[in-house]
Amino acid sequence: MNNASDDFGGSRRGLEAQDEVLQVMYWLRGEALAVDASAADLARFTGSTELALDGLLERLALLGLVRLVPGSGETRYTLTAEGVREGGRRFADEFSDLTKPGHGECGDPECDCHQTGSAADCRHGHSHS
Repeated sequence: MNNASDDFGGSRRGLEAQDEVLQVMYWLRGEALAVDASAADLARFTGSTELALDGLLERLALLGLVRLVPGSGETRYTLTAEGVREGGRRFADEFSDLTKPGHGECGDPECDCHQTGSAADCRHGHSHS
C-alpha cells in the first residue's frame, strides 16, 4: 500500500490532500453529481495524479472515511457516514467566507425575521440593508 503522506511530499501535504479529497467527494455528493468517485474522477478536481490518489483513497478507507464500492468494474469509493461528517465539516470550514451572512444579513435561521420577513423583527439587531 502507498503511504499517502509520502505521495504528497510530507505529512502536512498529505493531510491537506486528504482534506481536499473529502471536500471534493462531499461536494460531488451534495450537488448530486456523483455518490462515488474513482481516482481518475478526483484527479480532474484536485490536480493530483491518479497514482497518488489511489494511495490516498486506500488510507481514507483504512481510516473509515470512505469505503470501496463493490462490483463497479473500476475501483470506486464512496463516503461513509463519518466521511460525510468530516467532508462536510472541512467543506464548511474551507468555504466559510463565501457562505457566511453578508453585512446586515441575519445568519440565525430560527430568528423571527426569517419567519416574518421583516428586519424590524430581528432579535440580533441586524438592519438587513
